[in-house]
Amino acid sequence: MRIFERTDNGYERELEVLARRGDADLASVERAVRAILDDVQQRGDRALVEITERIDGRRPEPLVFERDAMQSALASLAAGPRAAMEFAASRIRAFHERQREQSVRFVDADGVELGWRVRAIERIGVYAPGGKARYPSSVLMAAIPARVAGVREVVLTTPRPTAEVLAAAAIAGIDRVFDLGGAVAVAALAFGTPSVARVDKIVGPGNLYVTCAKKLVFGRVAIDGLAGPSEILVVADDGADAETVAADLLSQAEHDEAAYPLLVTYSRAMADRVSLEVSRQLESLPRKDIAAAAVRDHGIAFVAGDAVEAARVATMLAAEHLALLVREPDAFFATVGAAGAAFLGDHTPEAAGDYVAGPSHVLPTGGAVRFASPLGVHDFVVRTSVIKYDRAALARHASAITEFARLEGLEAHARAVEARVPKSGEK
Repeated sequence: MRIFERTDNGYERELEVLARRGDADLASVERAVRAILDDVQQRGDRALVEITERIDGRRPEPLVFERDAMQSALASLAAGPRAAMEFAASRIRAFHERQREQSVRFVDADGVELGWRVRAIERIGVYAPGGKARYPSSVLMAAIPARVAGVREVVLTTPRPTAEVLAAAAIAGIDRVFDLGGAVAVAALAFGTPSVARVDKIVGPGNLYVTCAKKLVFGRVAIDGLAGPSEILVVADDGADAETVAADLLSQAEHDEAAYPLLVTYSRAMADRVSLEVSRQLESLPRKDIAAAAVRDHGIAFVAGDAVEAARVATMLAAEHLALLVREPDAFFATVGAAGAAFLGDHTPEAAGDYVAGPSHVLPTGGAVRFASPLGVHDFVVRTSVIKYDRAALARHASAITEFARLEGLEAHARAVEARVPKSGEK
């Protein structure tokens, strides 16, 4: 890992560079993605098959997996993995049931009835990556909150769905699984084809092509956000265990060569111990090459010197995963601004959040937690404002409404009010 102390000339520069890590170079793939989107929009299922053959060198056969195929996969799953999936699903469901929103109606002091109606989105498309690793956990983490919200139909797109992914789809209550990946999957969900019904929102992370496609179809459908590489920021004080810190860093580094394993600590000695421990643990990792590349290219330790500076760094970097291996994690967390998911204390590995803790592990990356939130029930509902005046309430507000309307030069607005309000002397 590269190490920067607060007194180094490059310390602030590296922080500034990392704070802008979310500026993905979508332009490099946009032309190819636009061609795929246009082709799917024009030729439907035929384009889905031909593009998959051209890019992946295979035909998606079958293209669609129905509920019976998912149930068969679940039945064939070994007892241990099945129990783990079902345990995780129960905890994810229980957590997200606490996020349910209620419709509200009330009458204010002026006699106007106001409120909002909460309605689940009708149809959701979940994208699950299928590149260097399979993530049945992501299927649970995206689909279960949608089901808790009351979404009527949830479909999944993923390339080459494995038995584990199909089993997770069965547990999560997904209606259909499509053997589609990359931009072609996003196109199918956004535009619809004879085989793939158009959805109202697409959620789930993917590679640069998926992210670019989601950006380009936004407006035609909703999206959860633009995901980038996974990242973790570990804050470790002088009492932290270097072996544990290194293990947490590598838990994200093994995802992808582009992942960000980042450390903020109080002393150079701790940074050196962690760096040595990372190198030692790398040697026995099955995904050593991937994790080593992430550490080499993006692994950085900042020696902040004290808790105040460490909190500033954590807030500035606005990490997807924030692990606090400090003596008083709750007190430290209170001083940090943006973070996607916070893991408080020595006994809270980020891996718990990935699988069984309960909150969805679908999180904003690249600093987007400054303005975005983890995936949850709120992502799968929409709200309708409700307004109801009676004659007396409108009379109370009529003057203010017509004044505003004429201030903006909108005479018809004012007349629409006056048509409802009796003129002086009228009943």
